[in-house]
Amino acid sequence: MTTRLSKSASDIMRLLTACALAALTVGCSSPQNDGINSVRASEHAPDISWPQEEWEYSTLEAEGFDPEPVNRFIEDLVAEKYGRVDHFLLIRHGRIVAEKNIKRDYAALAATLAKDDRLTPNFSNPIYNYDNAALHPYYQGTDLHTVQSVTKSINSAALGIAIDEGLIEGIDVPILPFFDAYEVDRSDPRKGRITISDLLTMRTGIAWDDAGGFGSETDSTYLLENSETWIQFILDQPMYAEPGTVFKYNDGASVLLGKILHEATGKRVDAWAREKLFSPIGIDEFYWKITPDGEADTEGGLYLSAHDLARIGYLFLRDGLWDGKRVISKNWVRRSVASIVPPGATGDNSSPYGYGYQWWVPEDGNGSALGFGGFGLGGQRIMVFPDDDVVVVFQGWDPVGEYWKASNALQKTVLPASLAKPE
Repeated sequence: MTTRLSKSASDIMRLLTACALAALTVGCSSPQNDGINSVRASEHAPDISWPQEEWEYSTLEAEGFDPEPVNRFIEDLVAEKYGRVDHFLLIRHGRIVAEKNIKRDYAALAATLAKDDRLTPNFSNPIYNYDNAALHPYYQGTDLHTVQSVTKSINSAALGIAIDEGLIEGIDVPILPFFDAYEVDRSDPRKGRITISDLLTMRTGIAWDDAGGFGSETDSTYLLENSETWIQFILDQPMYAEPGTVFKYNDGASVLLGKILHEATGKRVDAWAREKLFSPIGIDEFYWKITPDGEADTEGGLYLSAHDLARIGYLFLRDGLWDGKRVISKNWVRRSVASIVPPGATGDNSSPYGYGYQWWVPEDGNGSALGFGGFGLGGQRIMVFPDDDVVVVFQGWDPVGEYWKASNALQKTVLPASLAKPE
């Protein structure tokens, strides 16, 4: 775990040479081929840039945007039309074309919250008291910001590297052999049939109660984060379905994936990620919460700057390649962002989101992927649009508001308007 603090991001824009994008089609397919053979526009984008120590800046016009919809959207962010957004980044062809960093006094805000507005009243584990601004590095004036459940997507990437290197046999192996040091009630044989694939796709069959909402004292994640033995708590939960059959969002599944990675590699996830994922793409500064078990919190404990969070998105946009060096296999990336769990199976029947290996896959209703993303509580977003060679990052802290409105507006309205093809 490192707690080094990064320098403040700049809002400066620099003019560069204009370039155009050849628009091609990409889709995420069924689990049989997982989109591995799909063609991405990003593979053919001209004049792309790779961030070194810092990202290169360009302008909206230079990278093919109509600036008016984007600039109007940024004005709406400042006015809190979409809740409390802290940082917005828009990247095309590997260059930042729009950025807004909105500094907020969260300590003052937390002090004014009414009891009913607090996310986690009566929290017994101090580092998981999300209403205490003093416990978050970003709130203390650094660029390190909670990414919440985007942690899951990044942990999945780290796991994929271990599988690429042969340290884990594959995703279809049962998970219980990785937990021989724990007491597991095996009276229900379904628990012994849970595989790594089931954890990755949130189809564990493990009962996980979220009916009361996060912060409710009956919520399974609330109980987990107040537990002194996270792994044992998850393993103790009963089964309610055959593994691999029913999608149920389960923070505990991501925690188990982190422990499996630790057992397989001999390195805790934060150390493994630093060596195998972060350092190769230029991420030097991060913070990762450690659970009472002594493990990195892989369900939501990672903190990154917006600029470094964008590096993760850009790595996946480029199919796991970073400036000529292979970091993650193309196969793993493509499988991760395929709709293995189809839309309609991830929530109610109208859900427009599919699910891959801890990544969300929005679709247009006709089976075509609109891109993919890592989503986290309070407005944390990595959004990748391969057709347009675009990466978007949102960071914010609006846990009890409609924090998804900003990303929805960008995806559905702003990008289509600003990248509209002339008739």
